[in-house]
Amino acid sequence: MNDSTDTLKQLRYLAAALKAPRITETAGRLAEQARDANWTHEDYLAAVLEREVSARNASGARLRIRAAGFPAVKTLEDFDFDAQPAIRQQIAALGSGAFLTEARNIVLLGPPGTGKTHVATGLAVKACQTGHRVLFATATDWVTRLTDAHRHGRLPHELTRLRRYGLIIVDEVGYLPFEQDAANLFFQLVSSRYEHASLILTSNLPFSGWGTVFGDQAVAAAMIDRIVHHADVLTLKGASYRLRGRGIDSLPSIKTQNQAD
Repeated sequence: MNDSTDTLKQLRYLAAALKAPRITETAGRLAEQARDANWTHEDYLAAVLEREVSARNASGARLRIRAAGFPAVKTLEDFDFDAQPAIRQQIAALGSGAFLTEARNIVLLGPPGTGKTHVATGLAVKACQTGHRVLFATATDWVTRLTDAHRHGRLPHELTRLRRYGLIIVDEVGYLPFEQDAANLFFQLVSSRYEHASLILTSNLPFSGWGTVFGDQAVAAAMIDRIVHHADVLTLKGASYRLRGRGIDSLPSIKTQNQAD
């Protein structure tokens, strides 16, 4: 009895010293199972440590997801691929996260309400779960952030800091046009990550419409060139899922607006 108590105390001390307090509980929970199944000492130790690593990874993933700034946490498992069957296989492949190790980008194009933000968030959540740091913001919010850094003379420092994030999501490119200075700042964000770290961008506009958004065809062309050089470009189609069951077939399109003008 005393030996057992002393061993338990020592185990608690060692677990605390390793900053792994869960080991004590796991070791106790698995001890009887190990004896009944005649595990070797090595099997028992491996099982205890495996559960500790899994718990740490899950805890770290939760922290990374919380720090990413998602407007809402959405997963790929919750996405309705029946509404977007053309992208099912591509997204399944991208979900492995290989694009992050290759510093590749993902561009999601399509009308409002077709699931671009959901897919971007789902891929980013996967990235968080595999140990990558992630930041999410709309294109307008990114420009505001970069403008503030530029105003305070710390833009180079901010761009360097952002490169430490394996993935940045730029949502809603094209919803609002940018002034020339803002467009130049956004271009610097894209350039700083080129072949170093990944971007996921969503836009309701085809690339041909980005010149209007950024106010300069040359800047837009240079930006698109860097984005798509190492990128997977996916187009989502169909009506907005938000309009389902409301008797509205579609939203006004950019093309229709331009023709009307």
